[in-house]
Formats: sequence, structure tokens, C-alpha cells
Amino acid sequence: MTSALHTSTLTSLPLLARGKVRDNYAVGDDRILMLASDRISAFDVIMGEPIPGKGELLTQMALFWFDKLGHICPNHLTGEAPESVVTPAELPQVQGRAMLVKRLKPIPVEAVVRGYLAGSGWAEYQANQAVCGVKLPPGLKNASKLPEPIYTPAAKAEMGEHDENITFEKTVEMIGPELAARIRDISIAIYKTASEIAATKGIIIADTKFEFGLDKDGTLVLMDEVLTPDSSRYWPAESYAEGSNPPSYDKQFLRDWLEAVRINGQPWNKTPPAPRLPQDVVNRTAAKYREALTRLTT
Repeated sequence: MTSALHTSTLTSLPLLARGKVRDNYAVGDDRILMLASDRISAFDVIMGEPIPGKGELLTQMALFWFDKLGHICPNHLTGEAPESVVTPAELPQVQGRAMLVKRLKPIPVEAVVRGYLAGSGWAEYQANQAVCGVKLPPGLKNASKLPEPIYTPAAKAEMGEHDENITFEKTVEMIGPELAARIRDISIAIYKTASEIAATKGIIIADTKFEFGLDKDGTLVLMDEVLTPDSSRYWPAESYAEGSNPPSYDKQFLRDWLEAVRINGQPWNKTPPAPRLPQDVVNRTAAKYREALTRLTT
């Protein structure tokens, strides 16, 4: 692994946007260099300390999944080397952590699929026995496997805001019935296929979110990252037990530490600035990401 990269500083390409993790640069008017930094966020706040190797791991995992899922939906990869569009001096910032992708018209819906009841879905179920308008059978517990995976979309929020869970009917209002139905059906198909692959490696994918865009011909394309621990809840199958949160390969370790931390005797209020992360928390978070990739790809 190269040294940690919190924020990229490419000057040979125009910066389009910085997200919580990715820095996107324009390559002409039809492509984007999508660079995964080592930033990590929790509760929608970006931490000051990077997680060494995280951006490379996320990129390798996304490429692994794009390769496995191409038969279900086209993706945004151009097939060109990201290193080919930057200067030699900028290569260390790009190698292993970037994808050169097609520039698409993003669809403002986060396509969330849940195979298990967890997180905000569990909280919503306890309140009304439904998740995003999808009625579920009574008697389910935290981490229960659902009878069938369900599609529970969210509306994309502005940077720093929380995505808002919405109903499928709301997505029909936003993008039309045909596109809404295609995104739902493709998302569930991808989730089912990925879950079967992950199960052979002893991994449960509890839930995940996808992003889609349209190319100039109106073709629906899978974009951004896919099935990484940042966009999915990964559980080790051997630790799974209905009724409690299994230890996960995502940011849950970091979230748990932040929930317990005290600043001047008070809990952190989940607004910037974030507490400084001790080296032990950085190391253990990095190890979680490494373990997920190793398990999946070996």
C-alpha cells in the first residue's frame, strides 16, 4: 500500500466535486477520473484522519464486483487506464485507487436493497412493521433474514445531509414508472447474485445501495461504487445470530467508538469537527476493510 491520501491535489485535470470519499475530476466532457481517497466518514461527518489503504481496497472491491455483474447491467467503466490521463508526477495519487469512467446523467435515487432487517430498517419496522412503505410480517427481530429481499429507495441528499428514505411510489413520481421499475428490478437482481457469490466466501450482505445514471443514448448504467463496505452492510456468516447486530466489515467499529467517545465529558454531538481518531482505531478500521477484500477475493 502507498502512503495514506486524505485529499488528492491533481492539477492537470479540473476538479468537479469532492464527496465524502471520492474526488472526481473531469477528463474532457465525456469522462470522469473517480479517485477514492482514504477519507472516512461516520454520521455524515468526514474524519480528519485517513484510513491507510482504504481507497485502494474500495477500488479493488468495486472492480471485482463490476466484473461479476456486467451481465445484469452495464457499468460506467471505460476500460481505459486511469494512469493514462494524469501527469507522471501525479501517478502516486492515482495508482490503484482510481477508475476512469463515463460521464453520465445521474438519477437522484439511491437504490437500496435489504435482505436482512438492520439499521434504520430495523428502527422503522419496530415503529410500524414496514420499511419505506413495504409491509413486513410480524415477529421479525433485529438482523432477521427477510422472506425476500426488499427494495427501499432513498432520495439523494445534499453533501452533509442525510439521505431520506422514500417509498417506491415516490420514485415513480420523481423519475417515471418505467425507469423506477427497471431500477428496482435490476437492483434486486444484482443483490441476489452478489449475495450468492458472497455466501460462498462466508459473507452475508445484509443490505446495499446502488447508484445509476443514463448515458447519452438513454441506457441505464450502474455507476459510482458497488458493493463495497462503504455502501453495504457485510457480516461474517459464522458470527451471525438473529436478534443482535453481528460484527460487520464496514464502519460499524468506528461508529461504535464515536458513540462512546467523550469530549470535555460530553458525548460527541455528531457535527464537525470530528474527534481525533487514535491510531488504534485507525489501524483496526483499516484491518476490517482489508479482511473484507481478502475474504471476498481469495
